[in-house]
Amino acid sequence: MDQSFSEKTYQSLIQSEEMYRQIIEFSKEIIIIHSDYKVLCINQSGADFLRASKEDIIGAGVLDIILKEYKKVIEERIQKVVSENEPAGRIEQTILRLDGTLVDVEIYCYPVIFGDKKAIHSVMRDITEKKEIERKINEVSSPVVPLLADIGILPLVGSIDNQRAILLLEDLPSKIQEQNIQCLIIDFSGIYNFDEVVADYLSKVNSIMKLLGVNTIITGIRPDLAVTVTKLGVDLLSMQTMATVKQALHFLGVKYEK
Repeated sequence: MDQSFSEKTYQSLIQSEEMYRQIIEFSKEIIIIHSDYKVLCINQSGADFLRASKEDIIGAGVLDIILKEYKKVIEERIQKVVSENEPAGRIEQTILRLDGTLVDVEIYCYPVIFGDKKAIHSVMRDITEKKEIERKINEVSSPVVPLLADIGILPLVGSIDNQRAILLLEDLPSKIQEQNIQCLIIDFSGIYNFDEVVADYLSKVNSIMKLLGVNTIITGIRPDLAVTVTKLGVDLLSMQTMATVKQALHFLGVKYEK
């Protein structure tokens, strides 16, 4: 009876894995299954997107498509998914396809059992068009909006990658001086990612504003972002934070009629 049960269980597992493989293969999503940083399986949509054959991708290093400056971050992200056996939230990355071209993607990771191995089911989505729209908006819009004579607001919208952070840091000091800003409200309510890049950007902005003698107030840190901030070890206690722009304006003594 035990032997029969084991055989049925084994056959059931084989059928389940085969069904899982078929679901992956017929999905329009870009799906990569990897373990120990090696690709175990990729669907045709994924192979087409990375511009290589399945044979060339399976067995290759999953970090090969990650740019050098992000490899450590992604490696730590993978380790966390495996050790905690919990899905990782969405992250945006510029990856390197196997033909040498760059493309912007968002990535989701889920822990799975593939065969007899602990593995990660990674889903990628092409966000090139969205990122291009964001870049155009950033190019034509001033990052600092003057509210009153000496109060300005920096409304951050979308996501901040390394390139955007550099552009903002280069542009911000001149905008502050041109508009004679004495107090800058940096609003994060429109931001949906908070990672090492954003944390570094926030720290540098705060330091620059101190050197310029500008008071900085951080607003719009949502509960989920606050948790991420804590996990990243960012010290917000040294920065003035408030829930909303309205609250910050009230603190600064700005009165307005409804």
